[in-house]
Amino acid sequence: MSKICQITGKKAMIGNNVSHSKRRTKRTFDANLFTKKFYYVEQDCWISLKISAAGLRLINKLGLDAALNSAVNNGYCAWKDIKVIG
Repeated sequence: MSKICQITGKKAMIGNNVSHSKRRTKRTFDANLFTKKFYYVEQDCWISLKISAAGLRLINKLGLDAALNSAVNNGYCAWKDIKVIG
């Protein structure tokens, strides 16, 4: 997987490093991503997701099933991309 949140679709942005002399060089602003395990009650299994901090707050607010369904409907991830642990 690349550096993209599976829930919100956030990904790395491209910008500039600006030195004291105002010289600009390209850099990337990576999303705050981490790998987290969740217990998916509807399927009775553990899944592993690569999510951002905003995605974790969204899961806490909506619930795991609603967040996954909205992410699949919006095209941020597919059901085959979700890693089932056991």
